[in-house]
Amino acid sequence: MHPATRADSRSDPETVTPAVTVMPPEWAPHERTWMAFPPPNDTFGPAGSETLDRARRAWAAVARTIVRHEPVTVVAAPADADAARAALGEGIDVVTAPLDDAWLRDSGPTFAHDAAGDVVAVDWVFNGWGAQEWAAWGHDQHLGRFVAERSGAVVRASTLVNEGGGFHVDGEGTVLLTETVQLDPGRNPGATKEQVEAEIHARLGTSRAIWLPRGLTRDYDEFGTRGHVDIVAAFAGPGTVLVHRQDDPAHPDFEVSRQIRAVLEDATDARGRRLRVVDVPAPTVLDAGDGFVDYSYINHYVANGVVVLCAFDDPHDALAAEILAEAYPGRAVELVDARDIFAFGGGIHCITQQQPSPRGAATDGEGTR
Repeated sequence: MHPATRADSRSDPETVTPAVTVMPPEWAPHERTWMAFPPPNDTFGPAGSETLDRARRAWAAVARTIVRHEPVTVVAAPADADAARAALGEGIDVVTAPLDDAWLRDSGPTFAHDAAGDVVAVDWVFNGWGAQEWAAWGHDQHLGRFVAERSGAVVRASTLVNEGGGFHVDGEGTVLLTETVQLDPGRNPGATKEQVEAEIHARLGTSRAIWLPRGLTRDYDEFGTRGHVDIVAAFAGPGTVLVHRQDDPAHPDFEVSRQIRAVLEDATDARGRRLRVVDVPAPTVLDAGDGFVDYSYINHYVANGVVVLCAFDDPHDALAAEILAEAYPGRAVELVDARDIFAFGGGIHCITQQQPSPRGAATDGEGTR
């Protein structure tokens, strides 16, 4: 299947040079976090179902954790606005728009800075993770522009089919990508690495792409994303990358995680540095009842003054918290149970999207890692 197209005007990235935009790293100061409220659908279950209620409680727990550190705005379907406000509680803004799903990292925009330091929004093409048969994106393909306009940011449209969970930047010119995502025939048929890199660099202000060969095994199941990077590797500062490590040979990600680590060990960033690769051991559980898990601490979210870390009621939760506290000095680490989020197909990073503060805005020290 070919990527979905949209009616708004778009230019060929190979023939038009867009205005310079630079995506700041996730640990840069935020103005707010954006999320979506789980709607009734085939993923979460019908209205009134126990599964939908579980999803909404899990999403709300993340939102309530983040709002203690920075503003949070949640997009809810019009029919779910009252339910969203009741579940989220005081202090969280709710805006309404039609929704298909609730993975705003992927369907929402990517915020960046223009040359003046003002916030702009890159609106990628979203087509249901490669036009997968189970996915619906008739509404969510418009969320990037909706969120951007509600934020007040100027929209910078891209022709590339891409999702926010499919890349990670260090803020100094380096981006992590996955061959099975941006080069997926269901997303960008016929695209070369050079073409993808040209568009990514133009939109994110990067100059060096590190291509991982694949993602975690579970991500290639029927309902996976086909290899999002934000569950296997994440920058935690210039020159430093956190990587998922599965230590049990019985799990297929035992070999996968070593393959990914080897690529990162051999890589250099945009400034020519060899990366410092920090292992984050996977939770000890291998199977949650429906096959090998893809539980990962890499899928955390960095907000103002805090790291919101996936927890799994696992002995390695505390170990991961220690590693991330060292990786992000000066930030608290708050654990939030993410088992229900993973059961529906993602993690904490997948359901959040940062809107950075304008460059040069007062930070009160929040810009430190």
